[in-house]
Amino acid sequence: MGGALATALVKAGHGTTVWNRSPGKADGLVALGARAAATAGDAVRSGDLVVVCLFDHASVHEVLDPLAGDLAGRTLVNVTTTSPEQSRELAAWAERAGITYLDGGIMAVPQMIGGPGSSVLYSGSADAFHRYEPLLDLWGTSDYFGEDAGLASLYDLALLAGMYVMFAGFMQGAAMVAPAGVTARDFASRAAPWLTAMTGAFQEYAAVIDGGDYTVEGQQSLEFSDLGDILAAGSAQGVGTDAVAMVQGLIRRQIDAGHGTEGFARIYESIRRPA
Repeated sequence: MGGALATALVKAGHGTTVWNRSPGKADGLVALGARAAATAGDAVRSGDLVVVCLFDHASVHEVLDPLAGDLAGRTLVNVTTTSPEQSRELAAWAERAGITYLDGGIMAVPQMIGGPGSSVLYSGSADAFHRYEPLLDLWGTSDYFGEDAGLASLYDLALLAGMYVMFAGFMQGAAMVAPAGVTARDFASRAAPWLTAMTGAFQEYAAVIDGGDYTVEGQQSLEFSDLGDILAAGSAQGVGTDAVAMVQGLIRRQIDAGHGTEGFARIYESIRRPA
């Protein structure tokens, strides 16, 4: 991902200095016109804006803690995937060191950077965001969520939660039809348009959740939504049913609490207020 971010900057004509913990990883960027730094310190000292994209929160501290003095007075944009609390901890660390901090969550895969559908979520220093927004926009649509450095990470991880559960659902279905001789590719050709169409229900569910009334007309009831047949079919096919069982557990919790005639959106309460 770091290479894709740097490539977008180089191609836009920005002088870009790159450093990678793995020797040789930056050679392609140098060929495009970037300057390779021998050390992380050299990279930090090369400009006022420092962009960090590393493996995790610990690796950010491992690389940057020894360079706090060099970073003082500069702007640090951290797009490493971290938890909200880790983002806030890094923001506090940066403030103590005199570093302007902006946290980012990238909603794209590397090949999407700078293209349609790419977006990056930011929180932290408003001054840094607005100052560098034209540059940040080279990576994708830039959305700013406020001074709380943890908000971008929270949105990032919440969106990823939806993505991973969706992927698990697809793989559940692919596993169910596999014993019948259906390839995952064939199943995907049917699953993709179906799941895309179903995303239209998000706003309808959101309106019910925000309204707090799960009895409004036009909803599929929890009792009707029972997933017992799906679980039985999966077991009959000899495959695991963990992905569907998780949703069934959320449904049953609300039915057992006496809400069976209310809408499916009520499983939100099983998640929002876990037992």
